Amino acid sequence: MSVVEKSDSTSIEPLLNPENFRYTLKPINPTYESLWKLYKKQQDSYWKAEEISFKDDYYDFIKLKPEEQHFIKMVLAFFSSSDGIVNFNLRDRFLREIQVPEAQTAYGFQLFIEGIHSEVYSDMLINIIKDSDERNTLFNAIKEIEPVKKMADWAIKWIHSEESFAQRLIAFAIVEGVFFSGAFAAIFWLKKVHKETKLFMEGLIKSNRFIARDEGLHVGFACAMYKFIVNRVDKNTVYNMFKEAVDIAYEFSRDAIAVDMIGMNLGMMHEYIKYVADRLLVMLGYEKLYFTVNPFDFMQTIGLDSKDNFFENRPDAYQSAYTGENIDWTFEISEDF
Repeated sequence: MSVVEKSDSTSIEPLLNPENFRYTLKPINPTYESLWKLYKKQQDSYWKAEEISFKDDYYDFIKLKPEEQHFIKMVLAFFSSSDGIVNFNLRDRFLREIQVPEAQTAYGFQLFIEGIHSEVYSDMLINIIKDSDERNTLFNAIKEIEPVKKMADWAIKWIHSEESFAQRLIAFAIVEGVFFSGAFAAIFWLKKVHKETKLFMEGLIKSNRFIARDEGLHVGFACAMYKFIVNRVDKNTVYNMFKEAVDIAYEFSRDAIAVDMIGMNLGMMHEYIKYVADRLLVMLGYEKLYFTVNPFDFMQTIGLDSKDNFFENRPDAYQSAYTGENIDWTFEISEDF
């Protein structure tokens, strides 16, 4: 039997209520049809690690300045572990707790997709880092590199937390929405700096675009799940979670990936992280905390009420045909990328 939160029957979340469990997936429960539609959007965006070619990335990498190489190493080190942390939470907590099959199915697919992300980041590290000792250090970044460890520790504490499912749901929306956003933006910034090289680190850039979009879908799904939460987390608690996360993400940008060393304005990165945090807060049904604007014209995020289709704005769309309505959270990458 799946794990259910310790609470009296009047406070059990519908998503966690054993009465909502069933072994059959269809017919879809109309109450949770929105979750099912978001699952199908994830499914239509399926791609494989083998679709990413890293054949020229190493040669581009060795031509970079040392600080640019350091930046790429840290980003890949963080991402290669972070997807595993997300998967651990899905496997050991969320999928054991959630009773609604529509949500279980979506999280099962996310588990699968996060595995692809981890595979791709690991392949990239293996491809560009030839020294085995250095590579092992990077693969163990959540233990070996303090700024990466700090971010990982924040995520891991929520896996083992005794707090409510609602609060932990927000925590992992923050991990995928706020923690990842700065690294995604920094990779696209590096591409912008090297715009004269049309196919600069093509494997890294292409996979980053695919993965950023996937994570947008995952964050959107988390926000959709939160709409079904009955016992919402109080605003002050949520704000404190976001403040912690924004500070940690900023430290990661400053100390680990050292964005200022690749010519990226650190203050603007901080503003961008706050902007993304505010946007996530609104999607979760809370008021903004920071009231900042997006400082990066190359990293445009579709507005909450936008009718633009993300797929139509992609330079090399990879998804299957889909005609459903848009999700709320996606990254729109300008055509230069």
